[in-house]
Amino acid sequence: MTPYYEHAGITIYHGDCREVLPFLGNLSLLCTDPPYGIGADKNLRANKQGGAAVAPSRDYGVGDWDRKPAPNWLLDQARCQTNWQIIWGANYYSFGPARCWLVWDKDNGSNCYADCELAWTNFDKGVRRKRFRWMGMLQEHMGDDKEPRVHPTQKPLAIMTWSIQQCPEPHGTVLDPFCGSGSTLVAAKYCNRPAIGIELEEKYCEIAAKRLSQEVFSF
Repeated sequence: MTPYYEHAGITIYHGDCREVLPFLGNLSLLCTDPPYGIGADKNLRANKQGGAAVAPSRDYGVGDWDRKPAPNWLLDQARCQTNWQIIWGANYYSFGPARCWLVWDKDNGSNCYADCELAWTNFDKGVRRKRFRWMGMLQEHMGDDKEPRVHPTQKPLAIMTWSIQQCPEPHGTVLDPFCGSGSTLVAAKYCNRPAIGIELEEKYCEIAAKRLSQEVFSF
């Protein structure tokens, strides 16, 4: 397999993770935010409170990657290849009981979207919560400038960095088989950890590579 991007311990593969995963062997941490099957790729987000579609504030284009959730067997394969796991949106899946859930409190002050997002982990510690506002004019950010929004389901860099820092194993390769715009990979770079990302859509591989090419971070 030829990487789409490879530099300073970070690798991106452009392809289907069902085909790439078997070649990667065992890795340290699975940290991912897989498709939930909510139609985010169609520029529509479901308003769970009112049942209506909420118009997006940005045009990310239309794709076909969020037509349905990632299959459980595929996530199970990624879990089997890693010692530790963080899976965002796990309330859309069934992985069994977990002692440590990661809770992102969005502090959004609105009933249009969920107040929190949840990540399932296999960590043996208590639930952890981080408050970080990502919506609206009061959006928080890690550096001096606001983080660009380049993907309809993009997680904030601060949340993905915090997530990786919760792992009991502070070293080793981070895996994201649904890496999208590369937030997990940039967070791994900030945490001085090698990482491997897999992304089906080439436009997001390009965006992730450009984000990773920024060598100096103002965090």
